[in-house]
Amino acid sequence: MREVSTIGLDLAKNVFQVHGVDAAGETVVRRVLRRARVVVYFAQLPPCLIGMEACGTAHYWARELGKLGHRVKLIPPAYAKAYVRRNKNDAADAAAICEAVSRPSMRFVEIKSEAQQAAAGIHKVREMLMKQRTMLINALRGLMAEFGIVVGAGTRHVGELTAILVDPEEHRIPALLKDELRRMAEMLRGLERQLQGIDKQIVDWGRGITTYRHHRSRLWADSVERHGGNRGQPGGLPQRAFSASLGLVPRQDSTGGKVKLRPISKRGNGYLRRLLVNGAMSVLNSKRAKQDPWLVKLLANKERKVAAVALANKMARVGWALMMRQEDFRTTSVAG
Repeated sequence: MREVSTIGLDLAKNVFQVHGVDAAGETVVRRVLRRARVVVYFAQLPPCLIGMEACGTAHYWARELGKLGHRVKLIPPAYAKAYVRRNKNDAADAAAICEAVSRPSMRFVEIKSEAQQAAAGIHKVREMLMKQRTMLINALRGLMAEFGIVVGAGTRHVGELTAILVDPEEHRIPALLKDELRRMAEMLRGLERQLQGIDKQIVDWGRGITTYRHHRSRLWADSVERHGGNRGQPGGLPQRAFSASLGLVPRQDSTGGKVKLRPISKRGNGYLRRLLVNGAMSVLNSKRAKQDPWLVKLLANKERKVAAVALANKMARVGWALMMRQEDFRTTSVAG
């Protein structure tokens, strides 16, 4: 049997498809592997290049196969899809991945460590709890508004609703519903305690990370650290490519030499992009927006939300530069 030089591995829960070629590009192996046989099979092969789509469990398998001496590369699924020749099936996907991983112009996804994936998991749990908190607040406000009880918008006014629910002199809400609303309020307080615990865990975990000491925002520093991949690996993103990878740049629709810029692409990590845009809106609502010449000029020519996206783009590039250079953020310089 000829020696395999490149393998395309199509991942799944239990059934994995393997497509391997030799140095000349001739197909050497096509086979199906059960989950329990994946590590056993690749342990018997000489070191080779293995390509996989950057999907669920991809980083785990990349680390496991890398321990066996193989060179593993993760491909964005959209880039691998272009190499599928005809109908989509596991064998065709594996062959497409094998072809895509050998292309010299292909872009790859950095393989995350267990610590980076754990940090990403914490943020996903936090995001889920925040969604549940928002759902409870909206439900509580809506149900109480049906009985004429309305307070100001925002989470800071939720305490007024809970105070009404525990007030024994308050009779606007029927007793049949009042007990259930109190349970909802108790669930809301439980979510608040969980979110506070997660925020504290993020801060405590990040005290030993250098990036935390260079950024002002703990949440942003942790997010950019886990999103940025391993800085020691080749192929790191430049500043502008990092902001583009977060979908903070216009989407192009150009042809015939005519450049057409559309709204932002919204590609990449939506959670990190949302943190940046929300932070930019906070800056625009602060005194700094009137003191920074760049922001004053921006707000004079652009709508507020467009200016927030532009500022988020700038913040992303600054944050990436701080992480790459391991420098502190200098507030004295007001860049234009």
